[in-house]
Amino acid sequence: MKHLLFAALCTGLLATTVQAEERPDHFEGEAADTLTEAVSQFSDTNHQLAVLLAQEELSNADLGTVHRLSYTLENALAKFDEELDAMAVDLEEVHLGSESAERERVRNHGAAYLEAAQTLVP
Repeated sequence: MKHLLFAALCTGLLATTVQAEERPDHFEGEAADTLTEAVSQFSDTNHQLAVLLAQEELSNADLGTVHRLSYTLENALAKFDEELDAMAVDLEEVHLGSESAERERVRNHGAAYLEAAQTLVP
């Protein structure tokens, strides 16, 4: 019985290795160098994904397209994350500057914060 269980375990491990090697090619997706690009790509790619998902059935080709689209969406989300971190820093500088009456600090960081914020929500 132990030999049978061991054989089953080994077969399962081999199958997992073969599956990993048969994964579809990986793509880089469209790069998002700016927040504006990320917002545009996020919107456009989400629309493409929604159209595909609205179909009654997804073909293998559709799944391949979804796979490629996911890379662009991941790039856009990574840019959002980066930009939101920078926005949080600028907003904290606005907050601290307002507490200590540092007008230029408030103006400079406030302008940077608003520029990014208005790109996300006009």
